[in-house]
Amino acid sequence: MTSCNITAQDIQLPEPTRNGGMPLMEAVNNRQSSREFTNATLTHQQLSDMLWIACGYNRPDKRTVATALNRQEMSAYVITPEAVYRYEPKENKLIHINSGDHRGVSAMQDYAKVAPLNVALVADLAKQDKDIFAGMTVGAMSNNIYLWCASEGLKTVVRASFDQEGLKKALKLNDKETVLLVQTVGK
Repeated sequence: MTSCNITAQDIQLPEPTRNGGMPLMEAVNNRQSSREFTNATLTHQQLSDMLWIACGYNRPDKRTVATALNRQEMSAYVITPEAVYRYEPKENKLIHINSGDHRGVSAMQDYAKVAPLNVALVADLAKQDKDIFAGMTVGAMSNNIYLWCASEGLKTVVRASFDQEGLKKALKLNDKETVLLVQTVGK
């Protein structure tokens, strides 16, 4: 199993696995929040699968989560001890945004500051100016990550406590982009 030690360059992820996994009812039954993580990293395949399920494309120009008027305003950013990346779903690729360890601004909780992976869920309000619609989409993204983690035997917790300005700077967001939630994922 290849670990996902992400370095300061763009990374082409393997094709996501689009079949198999735990039955939905079992995944819902196993879905839970955890605040205890090891320093074990995810594989590139796991990262690809998780990001695809959060906001990938499952048909031409349509995402795995609903977006009002198909505005597709949400993005996922991956924060590791080494760097920050934006997930590019059409190419299934991680685009290098910033080098260094920015986990400290992605969390107020100690466990998330040292967990190997945090995923920032970002809304582009230039594409979708209705907060309720962006909220609907981010909720679906987060829940998909929860169900995938349950299916994979991984741990996760979604958080709204983080340094908004520090994280916005670390992710290099523009004035119309805002972080809505951060989700910690690991073993």
